[in-house]
Order: sequence, then C-alpha cells, then structure tokens
Amino acid sequence: MMPVSVTEREFEQFVEEAIEALPQQFAKLLHNIAVVVEEEPSADDLDVLDDGDDELLGIYRGTPMTQRTHDMVLMPDQIAIFRGPILRVTRNRRDAVRQIRETVIHELGHYFGLDDDDMVF
Repeated sequence: MMPVSVTEREFEQFVEEAIEALPQQFAKLLHNIAVVVEEEPSADDLDVLDDGDDELLGIYRGTPMTQRTHDMVLMPDQIAIFRGPILRVTRNRRDAVRQIRETVIHELGHYFGLDDDDMVF
C-alpha cells in the first residue's frame, strides 16, 4: 500500500484542527503541554511498543496530571504525532485526518492519566 500523500504543512494543519476541535471542558485543562509533529519515532520512543504493534503513531512525553504534586517543577509535557507511521497505516486523506484526530485524543488521554486499556482510541 502506498503512503497517503499529505504535505508536512497539511499534516500540521490537521493536528491543529484536531486540537481546536476538542471539547472546551478538556481544552481548558491543557497547561504546559506542546503538541508537535515528528516524521518518525526515535528508537527510545519505539521501546513503548508491544510485540504485536507495527507502528507507533504518537507518544506522550511527560508526567500525567494524576501523578503530579503541587511542589513538582516540571518541564513542559509533549505529545508527538508521527507523520510517517500515520501516513503508512491510512488509505486516504480522510482516513489520515481521522487517525490524526484519534491519535491526538489518545495521547491527551495519557496526559489526563488514562492508560491504554482505559481508552477507546
């Protein structure tokens, strides 16, 4: 299967749209977090994959809200959305936009303290 053709700028726009579409009750809780687009996951990022997983579509790098204390000094958290893997696992632009949205929501779930088993996405 040929990867979907989406430019870097278009991909970044789709990520921005996914964030802007978040319900206000969740969006207002996002503090000190950056959502970035990276082409591919690093070797360290890939360590989180289970044996049966083929591609890592995104990753949350930080301390979940549920594990923070008032006296912690934290660097900004980061969510990385991986362009290459998402474009490889999707069939068309519409599918890519849907997958980007689901990946953003899934990684934000980790920010809020949810485990993979707790999330639909």
